[in-house]
Amino acid sequence: MQLDPTDRAILRQLQRDARLTNVELAERVHLSPSACLRRVRRLEDSGVIAQVVALLDPRAVGQSGTSFTIVNVERTSMETLKRFEEAVRQEPAILDCYYVAGSNDYLIRYTYQDAADLERIHAEVLAQLPGVVRSNSMLVLRTVKKTTALEV
Repeated sequence: MQLDPTDRAILRQLQRDARLTNVELAERVHLSPSACLRRVRRLEDSGVIAQVVALLDPRAVGQSGTSFTIVNVERTSMETLKRFEEAVRQEPAILDCYYVAGSNDYLIRYTYQDAADLERIHAEVLAQLPGVVRSNSMLVLRTVKKTTALEV
C-alpha cells in the first residue's frame, strides 16, 4: 500500500496515542472527521495498522526484570525449527522470539519477577523447549531506549 503524507501523519499520531478520538485525530492531521475515519479504516483493512493494544509497564505488574536469551537448537532441520517455534508460540512467558542469522539460532525476550522466577523460566520453560542444546541470557540492567513507534 502506498502511504501519502497524510497517512503517515495519521500513523505517527496513532503511534503516540492510539486513544485519540477520531475528531482529535482529524484535527491534528487537518482532515474532516469522516475523511480521517475512512483513512484509518483503510489503514486497518490493509494491515498497515496491525492491531491496537495497551502497553503495560512491566514493573507495575510485578515484572521487575527483562532478559534477552540466545538459544541454540540441536539441529537446524525444518522439523526441529517447526517444533521449537510452535512451542514458543504456546508459551505465554515468552514475549518475543526471533530466528536470527549468524552463529546462534534464536533470540528470545521475556520478563521475570525476581531471581527465583528467572531460574524457574530457565529450568521449566527455556530448557524444556524442543531441541534446545544451549542458551545464554543477558539480563537488562537499565533500558536506554525502548519504543514501539516505527518511523513512517
